[in-house]
Amino acid sequence: MFLRITMLTAATAALVTAGTATAPAANGGWQRAGDDITSGISGLARTGPSDGATHALIVRDNKKPGENRVAALTFRSGRSASATVEPLVWSGAREPVDLEAIEAVPGTSDEYVALASRGLVYHLRTTGRTGSTAEVLDVSPLPAIADGDDYESFALASRGGKLAAVWADRGAGKSRPSTLRAAPFSFNEYGEADFGPVTTARYRAPYPAGEVRHVSDISVTAKGRLLISSASDPGDDGPFDSAVTHAGEVAVGARSGKVRLSVAKSPDVLRKFKGHKIEALECVPGSRTALLGTDDENAGGYVKSAALCGN
Repeated sequence: MFLRITMLTAATAALVTAGTATAPAANGGWQRAGDDITSGISGLARTGPSDGATHALIVRDNKKPGENRVAALTFRSGRSASATVEPLVWSGAREPVDLEAIEAVPGTSDEYVALASRGLVYHLRTTGRTGSTAEVLDVSPLPAIADGDDYESFALASRGGKLAAVWADRGAGKSRPSTLRAAPFSFNEYGEADFGPVTTARYRAPYPAGEVRHVSDISVTAKGRLLISSASDPGDDGPFDSAVTHAGEVAVGARSGKVRLSVAKSPDVLRKFKGHKIEALECVPGSRTALLGTDDENAGGYVKSAALCGN
């Protein structure tokens, strides 16, 4: 399903509903970026310099042929807040099932890593005169996939030209904490993802409770702060609840590339977001700003910015 949605005011957004679900009003800075279950935001990667707006690629967890997988988002906050979405064409490989995360590759202007829920890693490049195509350069599996793992998060951390990948099984309520994993990361000469030794840690979200996905996305700041979004998902009509926490630290050896992952015993809840299911979290380099995207199922998707990322 292809769509173009521009929301100019909160009042306009509040009039849109999808199916039997009641769409939350676009208040508190939230702007609508999709109006039904096929147009939520399951992952987000910032693109390019700011021109008064924030530009990003978003992925959607669609599963049927012909449904949109990747789109370009233009988001403006403040008094003239708006969100515009332009679908990209998927090219070079079979359409993925359930894309859940996307991250820009540091040092490039047009390459990305996207992750599907079962652990397939897509190395992408945007092509075309306006970057209107997502071309698949390679597909490879994550390392250390365990039985029952369901992935919603992927982030890249960089120091001294060395990269580390951080990802997590989302976990499920009291019975299954999330397993965080981190490893040195690079691409080989064929464009295939190459992971080094994997480090693991367990994580339980301090908030929300109930049908919680302990890790719905990850972002790592330039100084190594590990931010995690968590979300409750009782069903396609909600009610949803989310939080973003400062959960620990990620360190990358500037010379060795060795990765150290540490998770706080008492993660700091930075902010709670009632009424939305946050599945996309991206810290903007050089600022405290985080971009947040939601997949509110039948109520569609929303986007906003918030000062969460620290220095």
